Amino acid sequence: MSYSYPDDGPPADLLIAAKGKTLGEAFAQVAYAMFEIITPLEGIAEKEEFTLEATGTDLESLLFNIMDEFLYINDVEFLVPKKIDLVVDIENLKATAKCIGERFSRDTHETGIAVKAVTYHMMIIKETEDGWYVRMVFDT
Repeated sequence: MSYSYPDDGPPADLLIAAKGKTLGEAFAQVAYAMFEIITPLEGIAEKEEFTLEATGTDLESLLFNIMDEFLYINDVEFLVPKKIDLVVDIENLKATAKCIGERFSRDTHETGIAVKAVTYHMMIIKETEDGWYVRMVFDT
């Protein structure tokens, strides 16, 4: 996994920094990092396939919207992805994530930290020599 939890973020919030060869890979790494905090992904099985889509008016709103979709399916349907194949259409500002995972159960999964909301605070999306770098904060 190519993500980290830098310690220079706001207190009581979750700051994630992620990298990917493509923008889709970097966005997926942000999602993995968010879910790893919610429940350790090593305990998630590949049982159910689901797809998420989001659009935006710029890359920042696209990142916000796809992460909001991930948080929504976790909050409402209890779905946790084990694998994420996320493709970003930069020209049309659309993201599609094909996922496989399972529904969270307190009986079989470890509970981590609750993520309450996606934010724009400290958000960075930039292309680098090696691909893409993404940084964002989640309210916990």
